[in-house]
Amino acid sequence: MASPVESAVMKSTVLVAPVTALEFLGEDFLLTGEGPILSVYSLKASPKECASLNVLHNYRIHGIRPSRQHQFGETQSSKVFSSENSVLDNNEEDIIVFGGKGVRLVSFNTGGRCLKLNGPLLELQDWVLDIHWLKGQPHPLLAISLAHNAMLLLDAESGDILSFYSCVETCLLYSALMIGPNWDSLVLVGGTVFNQLVLWRPTGTKSDGQSQVERRLLGHSGVIFSLCYLQKSGWLASASDDRSVRLWSVGTLGGDAGCGEESPTCLRVLYGHQARVFCVRLAANRVFSAGEDGACLLWEWGGEGKVGRSFRGHRSGGVRALAVSEGSIGCKEGWMATGGADGGIRVWRVSEEKKGSEETETQLDLEFKGQGCPKVVRLVDEGESNRVLVCTDQGEVCLSQDDTWDVIWEGGAEFQSFCVMEITSVQVQSSDCNVWVCAVGNLNGGVQVFLVGQPDVGVLLKAGEGKVHSVLWVKGLFEDSWSWCVLASGSEGLVYRWTIKVIEDESGLHIQEKTLPPFLLPPCAKRWLTAAVSLSQRKGLYLCGDRRGSLLLYTEREENDRRNEGGDLQDQETKSKQVDHGGPLSPISTLYGVHGKQGVTSVCEYQDLCYSTGRDGSVRILTIEENVLKVRRVQRACKGMEWLEKVLFLDSDGLEVEGKLLNERIEKRKIDRESASIAETRFVIVGFHSVHFVIWDPHRQEKLLSVACGGGHRSWAYKRPIHTDTDPQAHTLGQGTLVFIKHGAVMASRSLASTETDVNGHTLKEGLHGRGISSVCHLGTLTKTGQSQELWEVFVTGGEDTTVGVLAISPQSGTVKVLSVLTDHISNVRALAAIRRGETKGRDDETHTSSVSALVFSAGGRAQLQCYRLLIHLDEQRGQPICQVTQIAGHRLDEQWERKRNRHKTVKMDPETRYMSMAVEYDETECVLLALGCSDGAVRLFRVNESSRSVDMLWESFYHQRCVLSVATYKLEESQDRKLLLLFSATTDGCISVWDLTAVLNSKASVSWQGPSAPFFSIPVHQSGVNTLALSPRREMRQVEENVISLASGGDDGQLSLLRIKIDQKEQENGDLSLQLLSNWSVPLAHSSPLTGLCLLSPTQLVSTSPDQRLCLWSVNSDRLHPLKVLFSHTADAAGLWAWLGQEGGAWVVVCGQGLQLFQFTENEMDKQNETVNRTVKEEDRKKVIFPHVSRTKQ
Repeated sequence: MASPVESAVMKSTVLVAPVTALEFLGEDFLLTGEGPILSVYSLKASPKECASLNVLHNYRIHGIRPSRQHQFGETQSSKVFSSENSVLDNNEEDIIVFGGKGVRLVSFNTGGRCLKLNGPLLELQDWVLDIHWLKGQPHPLLAISLAHNAMLLLDAESGDILSFYSCVETCLLYSALMIGPNWDSLVLVGGTVFNQLVLWRPTGTKSDGQSQVERRLLGHSGVIFSLCYLQKSGWLASASDDRSVRLWSVGTLGGDAGCGEESPTCLRVLYGHQARVFCVRLAANRVFSAGEDGACLLWEWGGEGKVGRSFRGHRSGGVRALAVSEGSIGCKEGWMATGGADGGIRVWRVSEEKKGSEETETQLDLEFKGQGCPKVVRLVDEGESNRVLVCTDQGEVCLSQDDTWDVIWEGGAEFQSFCVMEITSVQVQSSDCNVWVCAVGNLNGGVQVFLVGQPDVGVLLKAGEGKVHSVLWVKGLFEDSWSWCVLASGSEGLVYRWTIKVIEDESGLHIQEKTLPPFLLPPCAKRWLTAAVSLSQRKGLYLCGDRRGSLLLYTEREENDRRNEGGDLQDQETKSKQVDHGGPLSPISTLYGVHGKQGVTSVCEYQDLCYSTGRDGSVRILTIEENVLKVRRVQRACKGMEWLEKVLFLDSDGLEVEGKLLNERIEKRKIDRESASIAETRFVIVGFHSVHFVIWDPHRQEKLLSVACGGGHRSWAYKRPIHTDTDPQAHTLGQGTLVFIKHGAVMASRSLASTETDVNGHTLKEGLHGRGISSVCHLGTLTKTGQSQELWEVFVTGGEDTTVGVLAISPQSGTVKVLSVLTDHISNVRALAAIRRGETKGRDDETHTSSVSALVFSAGGRAQLQCYRLLIHLDEQRGQPICQVTQIAGHRLDEQWERKRNRHKTVKMDPETRYMSMAVEYDETECVLLALGCSDGAVRLFRVNESSRSVDMLWESFYHQRCVLSVATYKLEESQDRKLLLLFSATTDGCISVWDLTAVLNSKASVSWQGPSAPFFSIPVHQSGVNTLALSPRREMRQVEENVISLASGGDDGQLSLLRIKIDQKEQENGDLSLQLLSNWSVPLAHSSPLTGLCLLSPTQLVSTSPDQRLCLWSVNSDRLHPLKVLFSHTADAAGLWAWLGQEGGAWVVVCGQGLQLFQFTENEMDKQNETVNRTVKEEDRKKVIFPHVSRTKQ
């Protein structure tokens, strides 16, 4: 009887791969090539995908040529289109798509927005580098340039070769470009493997039909990846491996002009990229280039050819494709698009008037005219107008008014030489109007509070006798009403507090203050407050941060007394923490020095979570459980960005939340608390990186704004762009304005009155890892059953870019949603493992939801290990998955060595040690055991305790003396007294060893357990390294009674092996464990390259993959391994896979490498019929194009 998977149909459902081709259709559509799939995005209103089609089967798309933009020999770069020339003039647009050796004609209906195949896939005998549309009768003709410096003329519909020519220099080309109106006058520009540009024509032939090189351009020191020609100016641009872009003056090419000027000259050598340059595009007085450094540069033509503007929107791995629309070529407002190695697609609106001068930071001097030196600067935001408020060292407060500075308040002698200032907007009591209120503190404990608009209306408060270190405004709920409170940090660690209200009567506005009990900071050297927030979700609680780097939780006295009335023991402990019933309030919870000795810079609350930043380069996400502060996880900024100031949330509600909205949000959060999880809001980090003010997006790992202000230790204020209220995307924050003090002057990064946006970017498709995905792990499935069933598969991925990503993929729609990006690793993440902990059902019967909870472990370079608790929940309102991340623990071997006693007597571990593989099991104490194979030849065992958040190494063995590539564990529990834990390890010599770790399951014995010194069973299986091991899933094993283990292995030799091993129970009773090898089946050449991914779906089926891009399904018969099905995978450099059985039959497989691809094995009869039809269509849909042996032309 056939297995369900054995008779299933294999099909690809989702593909994320590097974007290798981009092309615009006018200003309305963008064509993209991702693997073999051609997609069309509509750029009208909100850009989105409108059509998608698999065009090239097993080839990757490298070029897209619409006929309208390349018709009759006019390339996009050589012809400037008018705005009236729209794609919509004709509903049908012919498009030629090519990649590898494949060429295909496709049509796109702009009205119906659908793609259609026109003709078969033409398979040539050489790689295609460029295709040129030519006029022909009765069908258009195609000129095709080939990788071995040849070109042919092809009928677009029939696929017949009409002419074929080759150059006398048959060297390999990395890039090619054809220019000319017809075949007889065509010119080919080729970038050779010898770093040269050669120009030749088919008509310049010898008697043997070969053409001579007519022009040769020298100068590059690396191969040429991209070429572009602009006929209007006679410029030719080349992008090279040597990190440069060269601009050549070649004159008119093609037609009667032939190969242009006899002595072409190099006009510019443009250096600005930090790595290889992959793409270049030309426009009138504009040069666009993009490369491996992930930047797209717009170069200034004037001067020395400097970088005018830099566009960044992709993760590591670089930009692989670049396109510029017709408007940008004509120096009008148009589009520019980039496609990244991370699979992401970004588009920017490039305006006509801006020539790129904004990138050279022309900072504005606001020409401060007040007395003394400015010390504090703040922004008074009143709608679209912004005024700057400055406090000087002479005790003056000045306000900018229409390019002039007015002194609005003067302090006495006590406010000179030192003062601190903060402002806020306060709503007038019983009114809808707001007024700005300023608080200034001095050296003698005085705090002056006054209205910015009416400085005469004010009050002088007293904060002790000593220096006021800081003044803060906090909005909270006082006496059941929302009002502002001013906090002044004085001497002896006392923080004085007053509520401030602005009231209006017949005589005008007045300030009313009320004194509150002060806070008392813990004793330390730098004992003053630096940040504070009132927690809106928990009445009477305050979260504060001090200069020592501690986070403190305070509560109001009446709230504390109300808790003490219950008489609970915990409440009594809380009560005992108060210094005195009538004295200052002490913290009820403290995280001492959590942000290091440089201090806390900000604290805030957002959607039931608290966020703190410090000058240790970290953002800490906090929760409060039973009035105890707990760190959920730590988010670090980019490397070198240690001085963090605050976080900005990407939410349409903005930063400031008024009382009315806050009350509404409280009610909403009460509902959300009943859900299974509360997700973190996406945020960006504001801080200083060296001498630059930086806004960093940790989700996309990119800088949104960088201003050379001189670094930290200065007062600053940031103005968000006005349009962020309606467009809260991250890239809009880069268009804000920074006001700061530098060298005694008040400076601005741009005009405060400016509302223009130089670059308006959109993310058409979000990218994943840019440098390849090393490992993938499936966590579970989220389902929502209502009117229609919706399925989300949840994964964790580890990349070479040192990040761990949490993804949710919808196979039905093909949507890939990045839920979270974890950046705690300092090197490549090579191994992932997870333990699932149940699934919870929703309350609503009509809308069935589920959540996935799992412990996730990641390991990789620098011997680093991280542990997280993930809770992924399906939001009932939005229908989207949301993720909660809790950081459990982290571990590094070199950190453990630093804590050892007598470490001077030992040799420090190799800092380059890498964790190559990882296996996870539960032990008997509700802890988790981790087995890791290491590059230094060791096998290590760790225990992770979630409750104590600790990672302890239990055992290590250097028996192998060579790199351990893969490990796997097998745990068997027959009864309470009979347990078994085996560890399988595989090394670079092709051997597989088995270790007995059963003793570690005994919690009492594990304390003194030394571990085995050598494996009790070893067998050579492969000729070289064993990359992957897989054990049959225990829930599927049919031989549990017989204690038979199915172990599959794949190695560098391309061999697939399956071992069937039996545990000898009799020997086990005597205390010694032995294994009996029942069978050893192998397929010597299962793959044509090293086997890197392997998974057993059941004892009778397994799946394998390799960098040869084949996904193979195997059947385990009684005597051998039998191949069932083979499917081509579009994931290059496959590094691993994960397979699991579906909830409704069939199976799923995900392959990772240079991208990610999800496959489904289905048993649907309709799918089987479609597969048969598709296989027949594919065979009939391919046409081999055979080149002639000699150059000839058909008459």
